[in-house]
Formats: sequence, C-alpha cells, structure tokens
Amino acid sequence: MQADHVIRALSALSQEHRLAAFRLLVEAGSEGIAAGTLAERLDVPASSMSFHLAQLANAGLVTQRRESRSIIYAADYGAMNALMGYLTENCCGGAPCEAQNAANACA
Repeated sequence: MQADHVIRALSALSQEHRLAAFRLLVEAGSEGIAAGTLAERLDVPASSMSFHLAQLANAGLVTQRRESRSIIYAADYGAMNALMGYLTENCCGGAPCEAQNAANACA
C-alpha cells in the first residue's frame, strides 16, 4: 500500500461519524447497510451521512451498490486489511507477533 493511500484512508477515518459508520459496516459484513439505515443508527442527518460515506468511498474503504431505491454500503475488507498490514508491517521488529503477546511485544 502506498503512503498516499494510507494517508487518505486514515484521514477519512479521523472523523467521529465516519469512524462509527465504518465500524458498523465492518460489523455488517459483505451484505452492507443502506445509507439511510446508517444515518438513522448514528443519528446523523441523511445529507451529512452521504457526505461522510462519500469520503470513505473516496478513500477506498467502502464499496457501494444500488438496490432498488437504496444505496448499500459495505466495508472493503481488502482495503481494510491492506491498511492494517501497512500499519503493523514492522511490528515486533519484523518478527511474527503472537496475538496475545502482540500488544506487549510491540509496546
């Protein structure tokens, strides 16, 4: 993953409503969630939610598809995993970390 993509993704996630929306989309799985439902669940006006989702889509973190009159958003797990991989690439000095000890080993 290139640094400019990482910066764009982290910038998109650095806002409260976008981070909350992305977390809900990750939880929802590949089925995704309609934009209106996300707005309701996060208590955000629909127009604001559309702006936030556009930022996440521009950063490559979510996909969208139309179903009838709704736009369904889903987390892009490949992009999410690439971002996490980039951030943890040098964890533990490049040596494999054990999941339960990673927090201590990388501190």
